[in-house]
Amino acid sequence: MNKRQTTLLAALFALCLSTVARAETQWLDRIVAIVDDNVILASEVNDRVATIEQNIARAGQQSPPQEQLRKEVLDMLILENIQLQMADRVGLRIDDEQLNQAVGRVAAQNKMTLPQFRQALIDSGASYNEVREQIRREMLLQRVQMGNVNQRIQISDQEVNNYLDSEEGRARTSPEYRLAHLLVPVDSDASDSQRDAALQRAKQLANRLRSGSDYQSLAQGGIKANDLGWRKETDLPSLFANVAPGMSDGQVSEPLKSASGYHVIQLLESRGLNETIAQTRARHILLKPSAIRDDAETRALAAKLRQQIIDGESFRDLAKEYSEDIGSAQEGGDLGWTSPGQLVPEFQEAMDNAKIGEVTRPVQSQYGWHIIQVEDRRQQNVSGELRKRMARNVLHERKYQDELDIWLRKIRSEAYVDIKN
Repeated sequence: MNKRQTTLLAALFALCLSTVARAETQWLDRIVAIVDDNVILASEVNDRVATIEQNIARAGQQSPPQEQLRKEVLDMLILENIQLQMADRVGLRIDDEQLNQAVGRVAAQNKMTLPQFRQALIDSGASYNEVREQIRREMLLQRVQMGNVNQRIQISDQEVNNYLDSEEGRARTSPEYRLAHLLVPVDSDASDSQRDAALQRAKQLANRLRSGSDYQSLAQGGIKANDLGWRKETDLPSLFANVAPGMSDGQVSEPLKSASGYHVIQLLESRGLNETIAQTRARHILLKPSAIRDDAETRALAAKLRQQIIDGESFRDLAKEYSEDIGSAQEGGDLGWTSPGQLVPEFQEAMDNAKIGEVTRPVQSQYGWHIIQVEDRRQQNVSGELRKRMARNVLHERKYQDELDIWLRKIRSEAYVDIKN
């Protein structure tokens, strides 16, 4: 749920509780405004004014003059009416299941169960069914606004990069790293053979760290070891800042050369937006049943090709010849690196259960029959993508209200509105 939705739900309950039971039906009502194909009645204005006045009184604030308040309320109802008619024209609806979920969220926002929420409304003199319809109306308005305003918001890559480079952007999105550091010192006048020996020693230290040795236990024989503590990327030495963001927790770097010698770093911990996902690289051959080859024959052909690969034929060559996946056939069936959720569930499950190099038995999906060969697996750091996504969300939120105001003025100017005296 985004910030606007949370704010809406939190505000709705205050509005609900302030909606007291209406007075007896007014048999004679009058039209105060015509809005395109609809009308606004005086009773609607009166009800909304009463609600706002009660909210203002509850907050201990002074209400504006009645005439000013009624004018602002009428303007508000006109805009709402225009938007609800837009929703109706495109067939936008909030079904009962969606409404029930929203009502449940309103109750939860106020730390109530649904029965407690309903009772609170009854105790306040409000109609539960009327409140439900009020929430439905607010949801429709929000969807119309988001659908129209979001498409008006453009955020360039340059804006994202500028935000990430700003002080605020770095503070909000930069992950933090805790690094262990080993240094094999090299004198400035060291010979080539001495430098080579230092490099080999650094490689040995890296391997010992990968085998589970504690970095502090390796601080001997002139080796310097220390914990750099928690640092943001911008606070790391540039030599380490180029490497640390691409590492996962526990990972050890290759030796890094500087004027002072060879460094090895181990990422002890990370926090913030440092997130890795498991990725798999695989090939596949897709065979589709057709009018000239039924499902059983297609599966049999997939099994035959699998056996040919096991017997030594090239997966790549057979994929180019037989695969009916247009996107990967010419690449020898290569799907590249894929992340969880990118592939259909049957394919994903078979691929996840296969060992590297293994050719799976024929797997059926909605697309046909597959044989799959897993080539490699890795843990991929996606913190950079997450930082950009967060920056876009921040920039989007900033632009949203301005664009919403512009759009509301536009639809108001384009609508037919006749306000009656």
